[in-house]
This record gives sequence, C-alpha cells and structure tokens, in this order.
Amino acid sequence: MKGPLFYSKILLFGEYGIIKDSKGLSIPYNFYNGALKVDEHPSEIAVKSNESLKRFVSYLESMDSGLVQFDIEQLKQDVTKGMYFDSSIPQGYGVGSSGALVAAIYDKYAQNKITVLENLTREKLLTLKAIFSAMESFFHGKSSGLDPLNSYLSIPILINSQDNIEATGIPSQKSEGKNAVFLLDSGIIGETAPMVSIFMENMKQEGFRNMLKDQFIKHTDACVDDFLNGDIKSLFKNTKRLSKVVLNHFKPMIPQEFHELWEKGIKTNDYYLKLCGSGGGGYILGFTEDIDKAKQALKDYKLEVVYNF
Repeated sequence: MKGPLFYSKILLFGEYGIIKDSKGLSIPYNFYNGALKVDEHPSEIAVKSNESLKRFVSYLESMDSGLVQFDIEQLKQDVTKGMYFDSSIPQGYGVGSSGALVAAIYDKYAQNKITVLENLTREKLLTLKAIFSAMESFFHGKSSGLDPLNSYLSIPILINSQDNIEATGIPSQKSEGKNAVFLLDSGIIGETAPMVSIFMENMKQEGFRNMLKDQFIKHTDACVDDFLNGDIKSLFKNTKRLSKVVLNHFKPMIPQEFHELWEKGIKTNDYYLKLCGSGGGGYILGFTEDIDKAKQALKDYKLEVVYNF
C-alpha cells in the first residue's frame, strides 16, 4: 500500500506575523514529499513513525467531532498493520513535515471531506484551516493550520488575515530569471514550540507589539503585495527592510552563527535573509536580485533555489 503524495510548503512571507493578522503567502514546494505506507519489513525510521502515528490516533479520537469525523476504526487497523508516513521532508526545517502528514491522514480517513476538486469558497478554506489547525496542534502545541492546508490543496495560498484566506496565482517562474528565492541550510534542527513561546513572551512587551505592527507587519504586507503584483524593485526594497527588522528584533530565532552572514547580505545587497517557518534552525529563506552573486557570496553553504523570477 502507498497513498498519494503530499508536498512540503514554504511560507514566503508571514512567519509570526500571521499569528497577529499580517498577510502571508504560502507556496507548495514539490522538492520534498511524503505518503502513507505499509511495508512488510519496516525500517527503524518507519517503526518510529508508526509509534508517533499511534499517539496521533489517540489524539484524533479525543478531538471535537463537531469539527471533523474520521474513520477511526480503519485508521487504527492500518496503524496496527504498521502504517507509517514515508517522507523525504526534513523535520524541524520549516518546510511543513507535520503539515504533509496531517493532510495525508485527512485525505484518507476524514468523512465528508472537502476535496480539491470542488469550488473552494472562503468558507470551505476556513473550515479546512480550522480542522487542520486542531489536528496539527498535536505536533506544535499551537498551529495556524496553514501548512497542512497548503500541502492538501497544493496551490499557493494568500492569507489576508486570520479569517480571510484565498487560493491565489503567483508570478510564473522564469528559469533564466536572475531574481530568486532560495533556501539556505543552517545544518541545525529547529523546534517550533520553544520559538513560538519566546515570541509569545516578547508579545507581552508593548515595545515589541508596536514594532510588530509598525514595522514587521507593515513590511510583510508590502512584500506580499509586491510579489503578487510582480513589482520586483519594490519587493527587494521591502524584503531588505524586513530582513533588518528580523535581525534586530528576532535574534533568538536566528542561529548565532548566521547573525554575521545575515548582516552581510543587508550591507552588500547580494542577498537578503529571512526566517523560514519559526526559525531556531532548519532552513533560512533568502531573496536575491542576482542568484549568481548570492551563490558566490554564500559558496560555503548549502543553497537550494526554490523559485526563479
């Protein structure tokens, strides 16, 4: 048995901000994927994944059935047979490993599920987001539900605010385009929960809240608008501003050894770095107006181009 593939995602803009109603833009990233599977001779990783699924099933049983109902009996049978999530999506890297698993479970076991093929009204998208938020909370303590939503639908999603989301189109890729979005591997596994609690702690300070509203959210919203409208010049201006704000106010979320590299990008304009997901490790997201320059400047690091435009 092998189920359909569910892809990783990248939140281009909106990390942390979407908790406080900034805009956000999330795109599927097909380089990584995962599927539910049963093997006759499971590997050690498969056994570990199966153990985690057992705990997840108990959690789903206790979830509000008014929100969603699962075929729990079938799910339990499959998990007893050794079902696991076979995934190439790195965990703790900010590209949605738990999101893809949540999407796969919903797809296979939810009853009366909303499918990709129907007319996706805002109500349906919000219902899916609420279901996925409740499901994914098992992994993170608090989840917006956007990662599984992106993985499940496999289309770019524009977040206007917490209760206003829509499927969107993004500027088409140009393979020869010099402008690029890339991932930089920090080589460190990040954990979402501790990063989110640092953020929530900071939110208790008025100064931090004001900075979030007047700078972070303002620049994030501008970046989303620029990207969708294809205003490249303005996009890089705002990405640079955003990169600066993150360096000044989100230092704990940036691994220590990347502080200097982050600043160097802002000074030279060769690239601008930003958080990918909650930070603390995993991938760092980069934007550049000249991918060759960025590759040269970052030649000592593992760099993966996600999007040329």
